Amino acid sequence: MTISFTPATPTNRVAVDVRGQRAHITLTHPPLNVIDFQMMDEMLAALQQLEQRKEVSVVIISGGQRAFSAGVDVAVHTPDLVQAMLQKFHGVILALTKFPKITIAEVHGVCLGGGAELAMVCDMCFTTPGAKWGFPEITLGCYPPVACTALAALVGQKRAADLVFTGRTFSGQEAAEWGLANEAHPEGELQQAIQRTIDHLLKLSPAALAVAKKAFYAWDSMHLDKGLARAEKIYLEELMRTEDVKEGIGAWMEKRKPVWKRK
Repeated sequence: MTISFTPATPTNRVAVDVRGQRAHITLTHPPLNVIDFQMMDEMLAALQQLEQRKEVSVVIISGGQRAFSAGVDVAVHTPDLVQAMLQKFHGVILALTKFPKITIAEVHGVCLGGGAELAMVCDMCFTTPGAKWGFPEITLGCYPPVACTALAALVGQKRAADLVFTGRTFSGQEAAEWGLANEAHPEGELQQAIQRTIDHLLKLSPAALAVAKKAFYAWDSMHLDKGLARAEKIYLEELMRTEDVKEGIGAWMEKRKPVWKRK
């Protein structure tokens, strides 16, 4: 039986379906599933609701065919909104890392910035080879706090430095080869690959999986909590005081190339 307690509607940013032991969180903010304040609030609420569902042991998080998510709304990277943005988005990230169910990201299309950070903190990730991944914040005069804190643990320090400091995009195939995703499969085979993993997980003890997950991330959780707090502090107290962050965000909003002030 399917129970939709957050149905997809034109006004919702997230839809949630529960089918027995598995649940599905779908990002529903077309065309590119930009993560705004409403989506952050709905994501956190969905995780909190699913945590109470004892029958659920696996949760899939996906977007549409065109985009998993293009990242956090650039319009909220302004001095009056940036602190709330960081707190809300990092609240979702930390909730995901402490969530007692196994999470699987299903990535199609665009997976950039905060969207890529969302996918990378899921327990497992499956992507299409042609999906477009990246952490392009540096091109706006910003940086990705979650990636700065946790990306090196997944792909190695040198690779992480390349991806964070250049902001370049890369393919889903590369994401799988580098450790950001478990596997890359063509569109027609991706869901079957995910289903094979789910079928295996659902044969196991949900209680044991929850405890194993807590133990598995025990060290990483301490690092992430402290690292994100430090990254937020630097973002607010140093980055947001530069002229270049104002120029980068302004240029994006005005659809022009930034002219860096070098300060």
